Amino acid sequence: MDKASRRDLVRDYKERKAVAGVYAVRCATSGEIWTAGSRNVDLQQNSLWFGLRNGGHINRAMQTAWTAHGEAAFSFEVLERIDDEALTSQGVLDRLKDRQQHWLVTLGAKKAVG
Repeated sequence: MDKASRRDLVRDYKERKAVAGVYAVRCATSGEIWTAGSRNVDLQQNSLWFGLRNGGHINRAMQTAWTAHGEAAFSFEVLERIDDEALTSQGVLDRLKDRQQHWLVTLGAKKAVG
């Protein structure tokens, strides 16, 4: 890859728009589901899997299930994206909180974080 192409790729990466949303982590073996909201749902799985692989995820129940059943038992799913550009930062956070609560009840899930 030449320098110009690399520079273009780096610029595109830095300029991409983060999309907020709600996601679910499922353990097929135990049947457990965890949900949470994220300001950048497209990058969330990488962050979660990093913490779980290293044994330091903040959610101890999720970490215990990961350790017991392994990565192959887990899946990540984006449940909903919030890409309304008319919302303020606080509006996005409020919408995330509301939608996370909706998915917690709908799926009978636990909170992934917090």
